[in-house]
Amino acid sequence: MLGKGVPEALEGWIVNLLVAAGEAAAAASWPQIRAYDYREYGLNGNRSRFEELYFRRRLMLNDLVLAEWVEGQGRFLDAVIDGLLLISEESGWQLPAHNSYERGGKRLSMADPDDPVVDLFAAETAAILSTTLYLLRDRLDAVDPLVSKRVEREINVRIFKPYINRHFWWMGRGDERMNNWTAWITQNVLLAAFTLPTDETLRRAFLPKALMSLDAFLKDYAEDGACEEGVIYYRHAGLCLHGAMTILDQVAPSAMKPLWQEPKVRNMADYIRHMHVGGDYYFNFADSSAVVPPCGAREYLFGRAVGSEALMGFAAADFVRDENRLMPKEWNLWYRLQAILAASEIMSHERAAPAKADHYFPGIGLAIARDNRFALAVKGGHNGESHNHNDVGSVTLYKDRQPLLIDVGVETYTAKTFSPHRYEIWTMQSAYHNLPSFGGVMQCDGVEFAAQGMDVRFEEEMAEISLDIAGAYPAEAELQSYRRTVRMVRGRTVQMRDEYHGVGPATLSLMTVLEPRTDEGRIWLGNKAEIRLEGAGSITVEPLDITDSRLRQSWPVRLYRLLVPLTGSTLTLTIS
Repeated sequence: MLGKGVPEALEGWIVNLLVAAGEAAAAASWPQIRAYDYREYGLNGNRSRFEELYFRRRLMLNDLVLAEWVEGQGRFLDAVIDGLLLISEESGWQLPAHNSYERGGKRLSMADPDDPVVDLFAAETAAILSTTLYLLRDRLDAVDPLVSKRVEREINVRIFKPYINRHFWWMGRGDERMNNWTAWITQNVLLAAFTLPTDETLRRAFLPKALMSLDAFLKDYAEDGACEEGVIYYRHAGLCLHGAMTILDQVAPSAMKPLWQEPKVRNMADYIRHMHVGGDYYFNFADSSAVVPPCGAREYLFGRAVGSEALMGFAAADFVRDENRLMPKEWNLWYRLQAILAASEIMSHERAAPAKADHYFPGIGLAIARDNRFALAVKGGHNGESHNHNDVGSVTLYKDRQPLLIDVGVETYTAKTFSPHRYEIWTMQSAYHNLPSFGGVMQCDGVEFAAQGMDVRFEEEMAEISLDIAGAYPAEAELQSYRRTVRMVRGRTVQMRDEYHGVGPATLSLMTVLEPRTDEGRIWLGNKAEIRLEGAGSITVEPLDITDSRLRQSWPVRLYRLLVPLTGSTLTLTIS
């Protein structure tokens, strides 16, 4: 799981980086968190300002802990104690956005210290603090043993007691659908329980609940291993399953050995490499961004556990090119330790990532086709997925590893993002994906709004994906059918043919990052691609100025939406 002592072979560059980060943290001031900062989410829906303060405390503590761990001279201990006590004295460890006791229940404006909520980051805070004690307990006790006692008390009251005595929705119950919360929280609760000197009775009480939750999490994955929440959430879902199983393997040696060989678990591990386009670009849908930080130690270790040389090579190649390979902005201290301890092995691993290939995830209706120029993804499925956007039938296309037709992603989370008003947000709407609208009528959310008849063919000379997306629209769209067929003629073109049978006027939206030029029957996307159209009316270009900080991580200051009216029952786009 992790070692208390510093490995003798720990390379000098790692030690130097960690000590420098610790010195910077020691010179900084601890963030002050006011009652208003916590209450602001309930007042105006903003969650980013509180979270910046909250996570900065934890990042500073991590930097201080790792510096003290590798240096061992005691000069960071006073600052470590300050951080431990500051976090211990917070009224609640759950985020304001998660401060409720039921799934979708009423959120309280303030944390109740007498009735803690175990959310994602309460559990992660317990993992950070317990890992700190695991590494530095002897040194902290030499200063004052009351520090460790206080931290243990807070973890027991805020995490262990409610975990044992209460049912939270993310623990799983019957057929209720789970998401990343289940694996993410379970991993961190297990980490806290088994790094602290908890007694045997408590540990035995934890295990059946944790195993039940992991089963509840796994039941909602198809055999193909696809994460319906998108590539960002792979790291909080599939990788946290790996983390939980790794802890259980240490607690009960080899207990997980048969499960590592399960095809579903291996497919869950490999999902991330199939979604990769090139560089930091990934095929994104749901609440995921197009630009994702490189893979690293956690992906490598998951690949090693399931025996996927392809994933190990892919992750190792990313690890080497990533200047932030030791995860300096990661608030989970265990993840940082994994990167530090595995760095030498990963750096020396064969880094020849396998050639990318076509892939189909039938569980979520996602087909990916590639040639030497294009990378194409077509999203089927339904509009009731976790972190859903109304995107059934949308197409994402890259050429020479650069985006042409894009999925915009999601803006910075606010109260509205997870409210009944979610689909008022433009990035969630089908009209801002590469999809048609009918007299202004867009797709609806819900599992009943789905694609039908998805057919996927991968051949040597071509790939073809076909599906009917009429079922993703409400009755007022007055659709009989809308069959989309996307064909890649390898090494030459990508063609999208839409056949429409309905009553109202149809207008196709195309989302792009490249400034378009249009002429009759032609669209030029910068100097990267030309689109020839048949069956299209006069095209409108709508600039979209991007100011949101989360979207700006993937995109420049301006995106473009092209509105392409259909003049008949068929529209054909040929992209070269």
